[in-house]
Amino acid sequence: MVASRTARTWQRNCRFLHGGRTFSTDGRRISASHGRTEAASLGNIWKRRRPKEDDHQNEQTAFRLKEDEEAKLIQPPQLATAAIADACIRLGITPKTGPFDLKPVIPGVPVMGPALPVTHLGSVDVFLEVIDGADPGSVLVIDNGGRLDEACIGDLVALEAKLAKIAAIVVWGCHRDTAQLRDIGLPIFSLGARLQGPIRVPPPGTPMRVAVIDGVMVRPGDIVIADDDGVIFVPLADFEKVSETASTIMSTEQRQATEMVNGRNLREQIGFGAYLEHRAKNPGYSLRDHLKAKGGAIET
Repeated sequence: MVASRTARTWQRNCRFLHGGRTFSTDGRRISASHGRTEAASLGNIWKRRRPKEDDHQNEQTAFRLKEDEEAKLIQPPQLATAAIADACIRLGITPKTGPFDLKPVIPGVPVMGPALPVTHLGSVDVFLEVIDGADPGSVLVIDNGGRLDEACIGDLVALEAKLAKIAAIVVWGCHRDTAQLRDIGLPIFSLGARLQGPIRVPPPGTPMRVAVIDGVMVRPGDIVIADDDGVIFVPLADFEKVSETASTIMSTEQRQATEMVNGRNLREQIGFGAYLEHRAKNPGYSLRDHLKAKGGAIET
């Protein structure tokens, strides 16, 4: 089964992230040496598990699913979409970004996982079919042609996806039931809310298990990274080198930011005065050349 092979490959490729951590999709940590945050829950996969005393309060909400041990997912530390895009450019890989108006329904919940793409043609049956048997931690990527005249997902699809341990939904189209979606807590990225659902009659046939998101082809197993800045897709074959480079960029920028907070400005850190002197003698010398030589980061 393609989805199962994708999940195994995704699990293997998690190892290089931040100190050699390796995680399994059933929530057991296989190995770890050091790194950042480890724990995540199904409804809010990049935030730490709420204390158990909060569970009773969660049960009071009609659309909140009670989390149990089997539902919990452990994911590798999140990489920022901006760093992923910069890493692609450094490596000579064209960034496969979603459209600029693809926004999170719940801000502040970043997502990363293998793509489970499908094309919507008017009925939710295609979602139910691809969700059936999907690997935990997958990101459902829906191509609805960027339509703004209908919503193709709502609370029931989101709940079904959450029960199946889908990590998130990305829709090139609209959603509805916004208040309930926020209450459910599953990360969803869409073009916005539209109260009307589809009225077109879908053609017969099996689901199209690909998605074209504003001209970007998304195939099963491509890695989806999404946060408040947007959505980007990385082919699985490129993910290891892209994520390693992105991790280096983020570490460098964090170090620079820490020094700035402690009073050392960025110009001093990157030797900006020396850069200006060099550029005056050699007009072809760019800031990117200088940053590469100095080991700094502010642009690609």
